[in-house]
Amino acid sequence: MIVHDRLAATRACLDSLRATDEPFALVVVDNGSTDETPRFFRDVPSPWPLHYARNESNASVLAAYNQAWRLTATEFVCFLHNDTTMLEPAWLARLLAPFASADVGLSGLYGVKRVRRDGRYAGRTIVHSLADGPTVHVPWEEVAVVDGVCLCLRRAMLEAVGGIDESYGFFHGYDRDLSFAVRETGRRCVVVHAPFRHTGGGTRTREFAARPELERRDLADRRAATERFARKFAHRLPSDVRPVRARLADWLVRRG
Repeated sequence: MIVHDRLAATRACLDSLRATDEPFALVVVDNGSTDETPRFFRDVPSPWPLHYARNESNASVLAAYNQAWRLTATEFVCFLHNDTTMLEPAWLARLLAPFASADVGLSGLYGVKRVRRDGRYAGRTIVHSLADGPTVHVPWEEVAVVDGVCLCLRRAMLEAVGGIDESYGFFHGYDRDLSFAVRETGRRCVVVHAPFRHTGGGTRTREFAARPELERRDLADRRAATERFARKFAHRLPSDVRPVRARLADWLVRRG
């Protein structure tokens, strides 16, 4: 888990994890929080093994992710945004269950089945476990890309693909890159049914309202990340993991 301020969101996330019925260790990398986050992690009584590391600045989140997973010692690594809350104790067990199949390499809670040639998502093929109307079939579905709100994979897989590609910059694009890197190894990506809530975006929305130039820069970063991904994985694009019948029905709808 990577944190930067927003202690209330972090506390809500951790509170939701207390009922988890699968044992885990927690690694937190703090990217230069200026609120009470450092004090909280210094004093909090943790029900799990906890490793807290602090960076002095809010530099690349992707670099912090690579820093975090290399601090782990477990077979599996789960990247989880601190602005999520898990609603069922079995959430982690459900993320781990697909790995009983040797051809599964990455699981998560939100994803997309079709990626266009230019690297953009086909929004109508999104599947997710958001609490307000999850769309993923039980127990899981294959996707082309798993969203970064939650990513679960073997540590050995992270090592094999070289970790998170930091060339994407501060944040954008890493999740689709990691998904396709896993697929390059012959494994599938899946989204599982494990209801959760996500409160992301609030901080950036306020920042963008106060400083429109930040929103313009963020949009430019998103476009650059998508273009970089499309170049890197041009040999795999477009990509669609849906059955042929679903693809044909979609094609007929678009033609009509």
